Amino acid sequence: MEQLLEIDKYLLLGINGSDSLFWDACMLVYTSISLWIPLALVLLIILAKNNSAKNFLILIGLIVVLFFLTDGITSTICKPYFARLRPTRDPELMYIVDVVNGYRAGLYSFMSSHAGNSFGIATFVLLLIRNRTLSISLIIWAIMNSFTRLYLGVHYPGDILAGTTVGILSGVAVYYLYKYITKKKGGVRHDYISSQYTKSGYLVSDIHFALVVLYATFAIIPILAFFKLLEF
Repeated sequence: MEQLLEIDKYLLLGINGSDSLFWDACMLVYTSISLWIPLALVLLIILAKNNSAKNFLILIGLIVVLFFLTDGITSTICKPYFARLRPTRDPELMYIVDVVNGYRAGLYSFMSSHAGNSFGIATFVLLLIRNRTLSISLIIWAIMNSFTRLYLGVHYPGDILAGTTVGILSGVAVYYLYKYITKKKGGVRHDYISSQYTKSGYLVSDIHFALVVLYATFAIIPILAFFKLLEF
C-alpha cells in the first residue's frame, strides 16, 4: 500500500501545474460548477421535452438519487473515513505542488467527488439518450473535469480513479433502475423516424442544441480565463 501511495504522489507531481498562468486560469474556470449550469439546464429541458410529465419526474428523482450516490459515497462517506489529506493540505507536499491563485480546496481528497459526479451524470445521460457524438463529448467533458483536479493539485490520480469508478457504476445502476421502473409502468414508447431521433427516442435536433451549448462553453473558457488572470 505504501508503494502505491508513493506512485500516486509521483504521478501527481508529474501532472500537476505548468509554467503558464493562462492555463492555470483555464483550469480554475473549467473546474467551476457554475460554468456548467447552462449545459445542465439544457439537458433538463431536453429530458422534459422528450418525455411525458410523469416520466420526467421519475428522471428528476433518479438524478437526485444519482448525485446522492456519487457525492454521498465520495464526499460524505469516503473522505472523512479515509481522511487522506489533499496534496495541497499535506505537510509533505503542500509546498511542492503548484497551487493556483491560492486554491487548495477542502481538507480531504479520497475520493474525488468531481470525478464521481461528472462520470455519474455522463454515464447516465449517454445510456439514456444513446447518441454517439453526445456520448463521446460527455466523456471528454468528464475526463477534462477530472484532469483539472490533478492540474490544480487538489487530488491524487488514485482519488480520480476511485471517483470515476464510483461515478460509472452509479450511473449504470441508476439507469437500470430507471429501466426497471418504466418497465413496471408499461415501458416508454416512442413513435419516431430513425434519422430524426436517437435509438432511445430523443430528437436529434435537441441533441445538436446540447452539443452547441457544450462546445460553446468550451470556447468561452479561454475568454473567461483572460479575465480570471486579472484576479491573480
